[in-house]
Amino acid sequence: MDLQPGTNKSYLTAEGARKLREELLYLKDVKRPELAERLRFAIKQGDLSENADYAAAKEEQGFLEGRILELERTLRDIVILNESDTTPDIARLGNRVTVIEQGLSDRETFQLVGRAEADPAQGKISNESPLGQALIGKRVGETVHVTAPGGETIFRIVAVE
Repeated sequence: MDLQPGTNKSYLTAEGARKLREELLYLKDVKRPELAERLRFAIKQGDLSENADYAAAKEEQGFLEGRILELERTLRDIVILNESDTTPDIARLGNRVTVIEQGLSDRETFQLVGRAEADPAQGKISNESPLGQALIGKRVGETVHVTAPGGETIFRIVAVE
C-alpha cells in the first residue's frame, strides 16, 4: 500500500468513508437547497449592495460549495483500509497504537488514519502527521522520536491493535 504523504489517495477506514459520504449527501440534499432558498428570499428583498442576508448567504454558499468539492475529491480517490489485514505488533494504517511518552507514565492510544479522517481530539492521527509518520511500520517495544514544533518527544510503543 502506497503510504507516501502528498499522494492523491485518501486512506479511510470503512467508518470514515461512510461518514464522509453521509456528510456529502447531507450537504447536497439538505444544505444546498436550504441555502438556495435563503438566497432567493434575500434577492427578493431588493438592493443587494446593502443586503446583509444576501452577503451572508453568498459567503456561506462559497464555503458549502468548497466543502462539497473537497469531499468529492477525497471520495474519488479513496483506499478503504482493511482493518483486519494487519501484521501483529506492527503499526499500520487503521491500527490503534498505544504509546507512553518518555518520562511519563500515562498511556495514550491513537488510531492511525489518513488525513481526511484525522481528528486528534478523538485520538485519530494522520499517517502524514509527525507522530503518525514515526509510528508507521514500527513494532511493539520500539521507541520513536517525533520532531514537532514544540521540540522532540520520544514515545515507546506498548501495544498495537
